[in-house]
Amino acid sequence: MAAPNLVNMEAVSKGFGTRTLLDSVTLGIGRGERAGVVGRNGDGKSTLLQVLARREEPDSGRVTHNRDLRLGYLGQSDDLDPEQTVEHAVLGDVETYTWAADPRTRSVMEHLLGEVDHQALVGSLSGGERRRASLARLLLTEVDLLVLDEPTNHLDIEAVSWLAEHVADRAGALIVVTHDRWFLDAVCTVTWEVQGGRITSYDGGYAAYILAKAERVRSTQVMETKRQNLLKKELAWLRRGAPARSTKPKFRIDAANALIENEPPPRDKLALSQLATARLGKDVFDVEDVTLRFGQRVMLDHVTFRLGPADRIGLLGPNGAGKTTFLNVLTGKLAPDAGVVKQGKTVRVANLSQTLEEIDGASTVLDHITAIRRTAELAGRGGELTSSQLLERFGFTGDKLITRISDLSGGERRRLQLLRILLDEPNVLILDEPTNDLDVETLTVLEDFLDSWPGVVVTVTHDRYFLERVSDMVYAIMGDGRVRHLPRGVDQYLDELAAGIPRRAPSNAPAPAAEMSSDLSPAENSQGVEAPMADAAAARAAKKELNRIERQLAKLTETETKLHDQLAASASDYERLAQLDTELRKLADERGELETAWFEAAERAE
Repeated sequence: MAAPNLVNMEAVSKGFGTRTLLDSVTLGIGRGERAGVVGRNGDGKSTLLQVLARREEPDSGRVTHNRDLRLGYLGQSDDLDPEQTVEHAVLGDVETYTWAADPRTRSVMEHLLGEVDHQALVGSLSGGERRRASLARLLLTEVDLLVLDEPTNHLDIEAVSWLAEHVADRAGALIVVTHDRWFLDAVCTVTWEVQGGRITSYDGGYAAYILAKAERVRSTQVMETKRQNLLKKELAWLRRGAPARSTKPKFRIDAANALIENEPPPRDKLALSQLATARLGKDVFDVEDVTLRFGQRVMLDHVTFRLGPADRIGLLGPNGAGKTTFLNVLTGKLAPDAGVVKQGKTVRVANLSQTLEEIDGASTVLDHITAIRRTAELAGRGGELTSSQLLERFGFTGDKLITRISDLSGGERRRLQLLRILLDEPNVLILDEPTNDLDVETLTVLEDFLDSWPGVVVTVTHDRYFLERVSDMVYAIMGDGRVRHLPRGVDQYLDELAAGIPRRAPSNAPAPAAEMSSDLSPAENSQGVEAPMADAAAARAAKKELNRIERQLAKLTETETKLHDQLAASASDYERLAQLDTELRKLADERGELETAWFEAAERAE
């Protein structure tokens, strides 16, 4: 006999104003289950958690908790006492030597509050630090069910990776709302999709959810095709002349009306358009032997970095290590103390920053965009979109067009900010934490847009899924003045942190002599350091080899893309499918050999 659920919702409805967020929802969470909640901003994810945790009463229906249930809840605001120290707010009256001797407690404090002064008052903390303190306090309590609303906000990639491992190892159940798809995939055993007041449950994490949803869509399309054929037959039969119509059996008319009534509403066309971009020349950014200091701290130490016209890079590093500083130097917002930064003549930079720009809140969405530009050209397609058509592509439809900007959610304001940026037709996008406040659906659309966007993309984000999805190469800024290429990407970054590579050099410590120069180029894929002449010659030869291999890999990728397109077009030709599969296998073997050669050359180039 199955064990009873820890929490049950039975025919629960909940709304605010005229909008129904939960419509007769029935579901439950059992022991050991870990449920991830996904859905668009404003569709009711946080409301679902509040109702489940009995922090909000439902309008109808019933929420029941198992007897003696211990429930821990992390909301979007905290209730920490600002007059307490961080240590006391998180750990209570436990002495430092006591909790420091406990591996579990020490791990929580180290990974969530390692860079926070434990004796500082809570009231002196930033919003992100208070958020991490609240999460730490909750994780150190014994509960049967953890309910977490956006726990990965304000966490870097290392902390998100640790949190995923921590909650996966806990014995209790979990319900989590997060836009971090990597976290969902690493942790969750079931995914709940909140949409239109309903909740659809899918087994597995994010990847399994996407696969299952795609299969449901495919099945629905097959059923829809059959239904459309029936619909056409019924309507044609009903319309065979006015005199005959009155003689048709009523059940035939009722059947046709039922088909018409079940016609699904048009889907919200949230699709970022390919806006025109200014032509980009061969030169984008050249950073040559740049040094930058803040007081005694060396932020950039003899860094050489080249960004080419087809580059898409991701930047990793702990908070405060200098990622945003590097971007400001790159784009000319911050002058270096030494060295030269050259920018191509045709470069037009757009920066999606971490902070939302001030916008007149009294203006409506449509009026605001129309005042900037009434029409926008589509890149590579010809033609123009009106401001209202463009807004529809960004998910602003119906009443949203005449909604005051002050009434938009954070995610909607973020989406509007991105639209305003693209209206300027940039050819270089600097994305500094672009995933903040964006729901999963908007993120996937943004990623799809970037796939076909014809410009340069530089991304700084703690969202591992997004970083790996939109970047071709990953670089690390660890706070020691260097900018280093990471051939293995995020995995290499986490491995180096786990191995004890310092997050940040002491403010008064000079960089080691062997690391005084950083020469990193997505175009050349290289890092040069001061070395004897013979070593330098070997490094240059290795760089040339890297360039050659990367050109081969790029051509191989183009060939693979064409073959995959042919696979899709030959779905019913089994003989052709077999040929294409053989070709793809050969390419996969060739790719493996090239990647091995690349890693060997990269080691020689360092």
